[in-house]
Amino acid sequence: MPDRVRIALDAMGGDHGAEVILPGADVSLTRHPDIVYLLFGNRAALEPVLDRLPRLKAKSKLVHTEIAIRMDDKPSQALRYGRWKSSMWLAIDAVKKGEADVAVSAGNTGALMAMARFNLKMIHGIERPAIAALWPTMKGESIVLDVGASIGADETHLVNLAAMGSAMARVLFDIERPTVGLLNIGVEEVKGLEQVREAGRILREGQFPHFDYHGFVEGDDIGKGVVDVVVTEGFAGNIALKTAEGTAHQLASYLRAAMNRTWAARLGYLLARQAFRTLRDKMDPRKSNGGVFLGLNGVVIKSHGGADAEGTAAAIDMGYDMVRYELLAKIGQSMARDLKATATETARLASGVSS
Repeated sequence: MPDRVRIALDAMGGDHGAEVILPGADVSLTRHPDIVYLLFGNRAALEPVLDRLPRLKAKSKLVHTEIAIRMDDKPSQALRYGRWKSSMWLAIDAVKKGEADVAVSAGNTGALMAMARFNLKMIHGIERPAIAALWPTMKGESIVLDVGASIGADETHLVNLAAMGSAMARVLFDIERPTVGLLNIGVEEVKGLEQVREAGRILREGQFPHFDYHGFVEGDDIGKGVVDVVVTEGFAGNIALKTAEGTAHQLASYLRAAMNRTWAARLGYLLARQAFRTLRDKMDPRKSNGGVFLGLNGVVIKSHGGADAEGTAAAIDMGYDMVRYELLAKIGQSMARDLKATATETARLASGVSS
């Protein structure tokens, strides 16, 4: 177990840049004093904020660059002008060079995926990375992937996602055989896109020794905690994630308005204040902010572009835990075993060979 965790932070990423990223880093530092930061960004933008955060400043090294990836850049554009010199690239490169244990960015997702894949390379047997997110449920937590790393997926990639997600679930949740479900528009086998139906057939008919296939799950099953791992391609996964976050904000807004409407409601709130605080904490999407890129030779955490300081801290906390408890190595070992078995089964079933 390392005696400190070195975090490379893209301090210019996201919708708000250093004014939110650095306070978030300071919040995480209060929870994990053994963090040291490598901050990448424009010195002129970072230093005034660091001067207001003396504890963070004392635990950080600032690496100057004037190049920041824009949120609306295409991955090809970002690679063309940001390779070797942008705050995002340099944070990832620090992981590659062994100068940092984990890179965290709230920047452009497509650019982050392209740069991470180009720089760190993929684990053998995986063609594309996936963003895996921890999702609060009525039963605890589940893992949902992919929530935005790439758009579209054939049946082979979906089956690989099942192997990757179940490997993560075994390590994080200490479950011997996690349950896996495929997100679909219905639970019937005849519903959904052809690739999803074919992935469902392979998972249903295959013999996968390290996870149990539950079947198709619908959107409302995610929050119920029906399965330990929910598999989907990045387009649908990202919509599901942002819909859940928006619904949480909407319900919180409704609740605040209702509690302030009459004196009786305000009195009721005071009497049940602790219960409402518990509800607020469970509904707070900031606490589950952050997704880990699975499949890379290194730890990269994607924070929501619109996250505030508390949400940024949650993403950094996830990166911290990945390093502190050596989760990447453990997930990688489990994933290698799963992917080998999955590839064998997928090939066998695709060719129509019976057991």
